[in-house]
Amino acid sequence: MKKITLFCPLFVLSLGLWAQSLPVKVVFDVTSKDEATHQATLRHVNMMATNYPDSEFEVVVYAGAYPMVLKASSAVAQEIQQFEGNERVTFVVCEATLKRHQINPSQLLAGVKTVPDGILEIVTKQGEGWGYIKEAHH
Repeated sequence: MKKITLFCPLFVLSLGLWAQSLPVKVVFDVTSKDEATHQATLRHVNMMATNYPDSEFEVVVYAGAYPMVLKASSAVAQEIQQFEGNERVTFVVCEATLKRHQINPSQLLAGVKTVPDGILEIVTKQGEGWGYIKEAHH
């Protein structure tokens, strides 16, 4: 009986370690103009990209969050640019948001890409099995 008792906790522990090492795909939804939200988002992305290096992460910026990815106004420009060239971490901004605020793509931080519609980008990722995180700071 002792063998079974010892075996079960070891099995559960090994299963937990195995599950944590599996790659994940997560899309982050950022709509807030609040710089604290932008900073929290970058902390989360950095932590997850470090802890899950084989995983993929995408930050989708739209609505009032667009200053987050602009050269002239981003409070997290350095943090975003540390991911430039990292194919597993992407930052995209909604083209409809840029158009509404008369922002030219040349005003974006290096490495930030555009998508036609931020909401559709998120829905598409979810349909492909990506996890979803709504970033907000209170």
